[in-house]
Amino acid sequence: SGYDFEIIIIDDGSPDGTQEIAEQLEKIYGSDKILLRPRARKLGLGTAYIHGMKHATGNFIVIMDADLSHHPKFIPEFIRKQKEGNFDIVSGTRYKGNGGVYGWDLKRKLISRGANFITQVLLRPGASDLTGSFRLYRKEVLQKLMEKCVSKGYVFQMEMIVRARQLGYTIGEVPISFVDRVYGESKLGGNEIVSFLKGLLTLFATT
Repeated sequence: SGYDFEIIIIDDGSPDGTQEIAEQLEKIYGSDKILLRPRARKLGLGTAYIHGMKHATGNFIVIMDADLSHHPKFIPEFIRKQKEGNFDIVSGTRYKGNGGVYGWDLKRKLISRGANFITQVLLRPGASDLTGSFRLYRKEVLQKLMEKCVSKGYVFQMEMIVRARQLGYTIGEVPISFVDRVYGESKLGGNEIVSFLKGLLTLFATT
């Protein structure tokens, strides 16, 4: 690609063989390119970000899901967008341009669209996709946001963008195709929806 990069894999003891595959990749590409940083148990997304940041040596960090629902082909577009506007954050959006979602049933699409719509109305964040996690961050911006964010679960991604706007950081967007995982199951259930709504109201009250 012409870019100096490293891939940091954070695995929280998942039962799907992620760690074994990462170990194989490490042998093929070398431990300077593939850094496997496992943790013994599930400790949450926010702490995974912090854990990954500790090992990141670059000036920019791209965060994405490792189940290929986020396709690596979009990364060069994220980099181009960042350079074009010197953005602090470039966020992948499913709701703009030729972005989209594939593999979700109607219920899941409605929940996602509904959550995004309510968030736009209440928080006016100036970004079209608040719950996606495929993003590029300037490293020091990510560190600052991690210090400010208090949410967990699905609200966490939303809070990152809302706090970024609050702190005056610039955000660019790149349309992406999100493809639902082929293996494994989504963790979205009734409890997550309730905690999302609680978190949304907390953000509304505090920003």
